[in-house]
Amino acid sequence: MKIGSIGYNYVHREPFVMDRPGGTGCRLLLLIKEPAIFEIAGTTYNVKDKSVVLFSHSTPYKYHAAKEVYTDDWIFFADEEGDDEYLAEVGIPQDTIIPISNAEELSQLIRTLAYEHYSTYGNHEKIEAHYLEIFWLKLAREVQVRAQKNAQLLSEKNSYMMYLRSRIYTQPEQEQSVPELAAGVGMSCSGFQHLYKKLFGVSVMTDIIQARMEYAKTLLLTTSLTVKEIALRCGYVSEYSFMRQFRKIFGKTPTDFRTIL
Repeated sequence: MKIGSIGYNYVHREPFVMDRPGGTGCRLLLLIKEPAIFEIAGTTYNVKDKSVVLFSHSTPYKYHAAKEVYTDDWIFFADEEGDDEYLAEVGIPQDTIIPISNAEELSQLIRTLAYEHYSTYGNHEKIEAHYLEIFWLKLAREVQVRAQKNAQLLSEKNSYMMYLRSRIYTQPEQEQSVPELAAGVGMSCSGFQHLYKKLFGVSVMTDIIQARMEYAKTLLLTTSLTVKEIALRCGYVSEYSFMRQFRKIFGKTPTDFRTIL
């Protein structure tokens, strides 16, 4: 990987907009220092500061400040043989917004790279090459650490989701709303419901209703509780809502079900 041109800490004020519908024609790395709105290949992203993106040659992109000022460091690269293989080897994705925790360290490396790139002192090209190698390795380590943290977090969420589903079926009498379940795993309602269905193939509400109905069947068969009492035990405030749901699932009313059996 070889630097074509480089800039450190460039500040742009409104109405700054960078629009490259046909891409740049070369690889471009941005270290984003202010919140910004990016559109990459037709998808819009609200990008926080302390983020990096490496654009490939022909990817269309557009970006501007989220507020009044946009600041970044940038590097345009001249192609060399083996660049794609190198990026794949170190695990740096292209055309992807990467939040980073070592933004200041990487920015200082870019500052040093800029100095060496435009320097006329001896060995500046070799020094630049070594600093660039360090930059890629530092960025690759950040990507790897973030991926490991995300994998661990996903594993923890998946384990908790398994526990939640078990609780839904083993303790159906408990009042369990989707917002409460989502809060338990630290997710938004929409994110929680999406992950639940992805993991189990059914919606969380389908499981909650199914668990309540199975529990209602057990109570109808093994107790002399009234339908209203059973409805309350199954988490229904309204006896009539419970009866409608029971009939929808089993094709008969709770009373008919108890009588027939």
